[in-house]
Amino acid sequence: MSEPGHGGRRPVDELFGALADATRRDVLERLVHGGPATATELAVAYPLTRQAVVKHLQALADAGLVAAARVGREVRYRATTEPLADVIDWLRGTSAAWDRRADRLRAPASRRSAPQRDPT
Repeated sequence: MSEPGHGGRRPVDELFGALADATRRDVLERLVHGGPATATELAVAYPLTRQAVVKHLQALADAGLVAAARVGREVRYRATTEPLADVIDWLRGTSAAWDRRADRLRAPASRRSAPQRDPT
């Protein structure tokens, strides 16, 4: 699990913040499945301006989910999904904690509902 960073935020907080927006998730998915693209190429798919798409790309880049590379006059963006491993780790850890809590709640209930043996 990641330690709190600047301002008490952890890297996973940045990831969830970036992934909280449906447009950003869709942009990331397009880059994952379609390969690198410019903001202009991506903007064609949305009812947004190119500059609005650039802002979404910047949020993804701040979370480490997108990398930009200048190619001539263009900036091409590509998905960098490695940081998603932090999200997966967080989800697994949280899920395991909830499973343990649920097991502790189920244990007394299952003992009460178990058939009683006749002591004779």
